[in-house]
Amino acid sequence: MLALARACAEGTVDLADPRAAAHLQPPSLAVAAAADVLAGVFNASVDTWDSGPYAVEIERRLVKGVCGLVGYGPGSGGVLTSGGSASNLQALLVARDAAAAKSRDVRTAGLAGFGRRPLVFCSELAHFSVARACAVLGLGEGAVRAVPVDGHHRMRPGALDAALRRADPDAWLPVAVVATAGTTDYGSVDPLPEVAAVAREHGVRLHVDAAYGCGALFSDRLRPLLEGIEEADTVTLDLHKTAWQPAAASLLLARDAADFAPVTGGRVAYLDPDDDGEAGYDGLLGLSLQTTRRADALKVAATFLALGTDGIGAMLEACHDLARHAERAVAAHPRLSLTAGATLSTVVFRYAARDPAASDRVNGALRRRLLRTGTALVGRTEAPGGDGRPAVHLKLTLLNPRARTADVDGLLDAVVRAGRAVEEGSTG
Repeated sequence: MLALARACAEGTVDLADPRAAAHLQPPSLAVAAAADVLAGVFNASVDTWDSGPYAVEIERRLVKGVCGLVGYGPGSGGVLTSGGSASNLQALLVARDAAAAKSRDVRTAGLAGFGRRPLVFCSELAHFSVARACAVLGLGEGAVRAVPVDGHHRMRPGALDAALRRADPDAWLPVAVVATAGTTDYGSVDPLPEVAAVAREHGVRLHVDAAYGCGALFSDRLRPLLEGIEEADTVTLDLHKTAWQPAAASLLLARDAADFAPVTGGRVAYLDPDDDGEAGYDGLLGLSLQTTRRADALKVAATFLALGTDGIGAMLEACHDLARHAERAVAAHPRLSLTAGATLSTVVFRYAARDPAASDRVNGALRRRLLRTGTALVGRTEAPGGDGRPAVHLKLTLLNPRARTADVDGLLDAVVRAGRAVEEGSTG
């Protein structure tokens, strides 16, 4: 066991190192990690009440508390899932069945004879899990309609409205609008009040993917970014991103808890018999697409007890401040070019190669050089270049609240040194 632990430590990225800034993968809080060990030791499964009654009640209370933070009322509900992709999948399952229920019972009859072709509208920068969910649900990736974004990388409500108006109601069935609160590349937040108004006018369900942006719920300063989130029918929140939880700790919340009933099916006699439920001994099987499900709410509850929501909010604010510093430092550096500044904690930029034609090669190679030498871990994405075509860009995703501005400066200096080394002929 000791040898395995040492080998894993030697071959694993230290997310607590301020030079690890590539992904939406924060260092875990110690209190959360300790509680996660307890969950593993107790090994309760929250699908049934008798497997872990305390764990079941903890999840229920956690869900109600976070529903309140979103702005949902007493009729709301939710469930913990394995991640944002799983939460988005279940949200679109709810939306699919709700849309189809106007003409047929998809759960029983399947998609055969669905009638009209389904449509799901989302920003062109929405997470890939939206298209993947449509494929899994039988809607097809072709059901996705990408809505253009504005200069701040946010969905354009006018373009959404126009797309919905173009959908012939005799041929197409709008299933859902998916807004993004924290895009993976930019951290941008779609204008939720305006998007909600468009969805409401057209009678289409609204899902908000706030897997990244959910941490703003805990911050007085950043909470205005999520104005309008309470208008969503369902919301995805990833607490293993901007609440510093060990994975997995995602939430799917619904403004109306009854949304969960049609998609999870009936009761199962050996797990949740009717008379047990009537007596108050119900587990959480009826809310989830999973059966066996560990007590992930335990670590989240431990974190909130130790730090409070204000403490989590202060951590995101610290990361936001670091990102704003990085934005200014990139903009001021002669060898770096800023692509997108900080909305949450992400900054996108590019190393300015001496030969513009070699920029993609140099930016890709310098990132690999930093990784290979153990110097730093920075992100990579594609964004439109000067000619409008996709180009290789670098990305800092700053989720270490203990990092300092000097750490960010050192990270950017390392990027520049690596870029120069690649240009001087070193292999990438």
